[in-house]
Amino acid sequence: MPGKKTSPTRRSAPHEPWVEMYRRGIAPSRIAALHAAPVTTVRFHLQAAKKIAPGLEAEHKKALPKPARFSAASLQTMQNVVAFYEAVGRIPSARAKSPDESALGRWLYRRRREALAGTLSPAVRDGLDVIPGWDLTSRRKADDEARWQKRLQQVRALRDAGGDWPRHQKTTDADERILGVWLHGQRINYRQRKLVPEKEALLNKVLPGWREGRRRTGGRPRTPESPGTI
Repeated sequence: MPGKKTSPTRRSAPHEPWVEMYRRGIAPSRIAALHAAPVTTVRFHLQAAKKIAPGLEAEHKKALPKPARFSAASLQTMQNVVAFYEAVGRIPSARAKSPDESALGRWLYRRRREALAGTLSPAVRDGLDVIPGWDLTSRRKADDEARWQKRLQQVRALRDAGGDWPRHQKTTDADERILGVWLHGQRINYRQRKLVPEKEALLNKVLPGWREGRRRTGGRPRTPESPGTI
């Protein structure tokens, strides 16, 4: 039917064309850009491939182009970018009014281009990898990815402290509602088969029981939600 939305294509992991590209030294972010796929999905497939072929990472590194050299000043800028992210909760924008933030944003843009080309210094990549999604081509996508990871850890902290699953309604606590809305969205995406495999795996690992949620009144646990049920 015209206008009908289709579910994301689910490929069996590992997806061999992506594995072969990675083996030839092509960065995951570049593979994702060429195939219009989320970079997190590409990395999920590559992780599966590395379990089957432990030597894959070594083959990738051997095929990499010679990385650009970085000065101490550049490494300091990298640390400033990480500090900005940790303080503000998002990556710096090249279009920011603040000259300092704008400079960090332009620097990060150039590093993203190098990551796509496979020429980024491993030291810089390792330093920037503490920022979820920093190498995504869209700043909005990068911020969305960082926000998703932040919510995951916030719910984890709540559960580790002995708290119940956050509610998305029937609560006057604004913080609980924010986390509840996020978690409710993950459940909806799961039921509608829109939740990418690597995020489902993370939720299962970090938040066991996330699909079932709170117990119903009377103590009866909810039946686990499965794909296809509403």
